Amino acid sequence: MRVRRAPGAGAAATAQPGGSGQAPPRAGLVLVALILVAATANLNLSVANVALPSIGQHFDSNQTTLDLIAVGYSLGLACSVLWLGALGDRYGRKMMLLLGTSLAIPFSLLAAYAPSDVVLVIARLGGGIAAGMAYPTTLALITALWAGPGRTGAIALWSGTGGAIAALGPLLSGLLLQHFWWGSVFLITLPLAVVAIAMAWRLVPAHVNETTGRVDNLGGILSLVLVGALILSINFAPVPNKGTLTIVLAVIAIAAIGAFYIRQRLAPNPLYDLRIAKRRTFWVAACAGIIVFGSLMGAMFIGQQFLQNVLGYSTLDAGVAILPAAVCMVLVAPRSATLVERRGARFTLLLGYVFCLLGFLVMLLLWKEGIRYWKVGLGYALMGIGVGLAGTPASHSLTGSVPVRRAGMASGTADLQRDLGGAIMQSIFGALLTAGYAAAAGAAIAASGSDVTASTQNQLTKSFAGAEAIAQQYPPSVQSEIIAAAKTSFLQGDQWAYLAGIIAVLVGAAIVFFAFPKPADEKRMLAAFHAEDAADHSEHTEEPATAATPPGAAQRAQRSVSDGSEEARASEH
Repeated sequence: MRVRRAPGAGAAATAQPGGSGQAPPRAGLVLVALILVAATANLNLSVANVALPSIGQHFDSNQTTLDLIAVGYSLGLACSVLWLGALGDRYGRKMMLLLGTSLAIPFSLLAAYAPSDVVLVIARLGGGIAAGMAYPTTLALITALWAGPGRTGAIALWSGTGGAIAALGPLLSGLLLQHFWWGSVFLITLPLAVVAIAMAWRLVPAHVNETTGRVDNLGGILSLVLVGALILSINFAPVPNKGTLTIVLAVIAIAAIGAFYIRQRLAPNPLYDLRIAKRRTFWVAACAGIIVFGSLMGAMFIGQQFLQNVLGYSTLDAGVAILPAAVCMVLVAPRSATLVERRGARFTLLLGYVFCLLGFLVMLLLWKEGIRYWKVGLGYALMGIGVGLAGTPASHSLTGSVPVRRAGMASGTADLQRDLGGAIMQSIFGALLTAGYAAAAGAAIAASGSDVTASTQNQLTKSFAGAEAIAQQYPPSVQSEIIAAAKTSFLQGDQWAYLAGIIAVLVGAAIVFFAFPKPADEKRMLAAFHAEDAADHSEHTEEPATAATPPGAAQRAQRSVSDGSEEARASEH
């Protein structure tokens, strides 16, 4: 495998003598451009959550369709991120970044003006695939352009800002829904996308530490089928009369997992290098991030419906309510980078898990009908602190465990932490909410002794929006009874979701505590990995100097050859 660099990229990709590590020219502006690209993807993750009640009323959607609308973007991103990240490593990360951000514009327009909820699901899915082109590229470029403490700080800003922007999505959506129709929430990212495209085109270097090896396209197709079937099977599991479809999707997912594993063992240039994936600093960080970011997305998904359906918040108030999470993530992320450098990734991850656990406990025990806002804000603030602390070490450990030429694998996995974690946790939370709501609503109808037709009962038990639609057909006194019963049913359903979140956080914390190396062991492992990768890199890399090479580049190339493993280690650390 050969590594391709752009003319002049060697200067930007080399550690500066006496400096703290590698950084590109105009590093601050380059980082801003990459964060804006990531922001376009992150904002689209959460803009639909506040609008779900309005979308449900407009299309008379059932809870499963609303779940698919909420999770569709994460589903598209999660399905495609590994494959598209590898394509970026091979054909140009900057090209993929610009293409994906550009395609976000038409898919946002399609979502905004969707004539049906099915078209809306398709638009969300397509938007997620477009984000799969751009989003993994941002972290891959940070990995390729920065090194040492500078990379840790850049990842912290990328992670914290990205999470905060995703948390701001409900606020911006709520503001728009006060004055415009539900589709307006999908137009939020349009001006951001235009600015991100302009800055990335102008500032982001092209072809830095990219590979010229062949892409494992069969592995990419298998990864797409694997993730898609897994998430859809979770979504359809609680839906009545969808048992056969759920089983078929689950079987497809299991078969795809087996086929993907075999393919990656046999492929000469695997999409997902299992030799690297089995490193403890890699796979434990991957699992930890999936749970952390999935917990945030799941809590936001359920929380927005709770605020509007149970507490009666307006869309704007529901968006404002989540601000503590965004603020805490931004404030905590830089301190998380400091903790990683001083105390190691393990300690920082565990501290983040403690705060996530406290957040779910607040939601489980304190989020009831008629509560004051401070209880809502406390739950979101604790969750924001937890994600802000754990996000940086989760992403940093992934990028530190792989050679720069495989940055697409690390960035794809880091994106899967958010996207697959978000999709799975939203699907699980949504499925539990649906099942819990339906069970409670059905029990309430049976206990009432009322003569309810089958069609009316189906409408009452399918979602809170369905119960609201039925209530409008009755006098005010009956309306209040139906809405009160629907609120009670919702509160029973969301308890199931919060309990699942608590269990997931405890499992994740146990994995980190027992499997992630302590600081001294972590440093030794990373040093060994870097030496191993540098030796492999020096055997397979060819970097000839040509007549077209800029002044000084040929001398740098010659020094690279004579220095041997030291230069390789510096370029990949």
